[in-house]
Amino acid sequence: MDDRKLRILAAVVDEYIRTGEPVGSKAVSKLDGMRVSPATIRNDMAALEQLGYLEQPHTSAGRIPTFAGYRLYIDKIMSPPDLPDEEKHRLDMMLGGSDTPEELLVRNAAAALTELTQCAAVVSKAVPRFSVISKVEVIPTGKRLYVILLITSNGSIKNKACRLEFDLSAEQLEFFTHYIEENLSGVSVDELSEEMFDKMVAAVSAYMVSLSPLVKGICELSEDLRQQELTVSGGEKLLSCDELDKMEVVRFIEHKNGLSELLEDTFSGIQVRFGAESSSFAIGNSSLIVSKYKKDGREAGSLGIIGPMRIDYKKVIPYVDYLTEKISSLMSGGDEDFDQETADGISEPQKGASDDGNR
Repeated sequence: MDDRKLRILAAVVDEYIRTGEPVGSKAVSKLDGMRVSPATIRNDMAALEQLGYLEQPHTSAGRIPTFAGYRLYIDKIMSPPDLPDEEKHRLDMMLGGSDTPEELLVRNAAAALTELTQCAAVVSKAVPRFSVISKVEVIPTGKRLYVILLITSNGSIKNKACRLEFDLSAEQLEFFTHYIEENLSGVSVDELSEEMFDKMVAAVSAYMVSLSPLVKGICELSEDLRQQELTVSGGEKLLSCDELDKMEVVRFIEHKNGLSELLEDTFSGIQVRFGAESSSFAIGNSSLIVSKYKKDGREAGSLGIIGPMRIDYKKVIPYVDYLTEKISSLMSGGDEDFDQETADGISEPQKGASDDGNR
């Protein structure tokens, strides 16, 4: 891949993103800075097709990029521009300031991405691997009805209602609360397991069988803690996109197949993934642009967009980059006048994102 072929590939990708039409050699030769004859460009485009970076959808038509072509373009060629100051100010107004609650910050960022990109926004909350169980409480709320409250050190709160066969006496409730506190207080979320809860069920059943539903309820809450919280907003944008298969979009919206796994494997910085690279991701002709946001240096979640492969990466990537960096700063108590110098230019799409180890 010499520099000329890379320039031609970049020209084809940029033009196809702009027009949505197959790109011919004559069109490429007329672009600024392309001082090469149409015949030479045609030969290089044929070579790029043989290498799998371009394809010809119809005989005698121009070429369009394949997902491998997009991957090479993003990893090796493209340099996303910095956002202008007025656009950063616009995003700041859409996001909110340092007094905005964290969950609202993330929701505002997702809404901003949907509005600015006309794509679906995806948000995931990181699994709290480093947190521990700080409190488990059983609260009587009605006849034979009890609510289990589980709180972790990172502020996650889960609750579940359980109905027992009969009301518990004060002594029985005290026994259960003391037992749970001894066995779960200070335990890492990572250490919670089905085997641990099976042993706890056996232990409390030896004292009183009717208490076992409460242990099973706590077990279900712990499973919720270990699962990634995932939301997709703006799904109607995907349904209105002619380049995406409507049935694949519907299946994705209903089940979000493969997305949790992709987000779980995402590293720091901007990541670009294609549906064609993952058999578990329901939308084949799609791209996922995502980045992690942090709180006090630790991963707090992921934010990004899902759209067609033919998306303006130079436009979208700076939006995702700025918003995740700004959220990280606000969540970590940073000054509202966010210093973008550390963000500009350091979050280029991660190289080798198509490697098996990153998928």
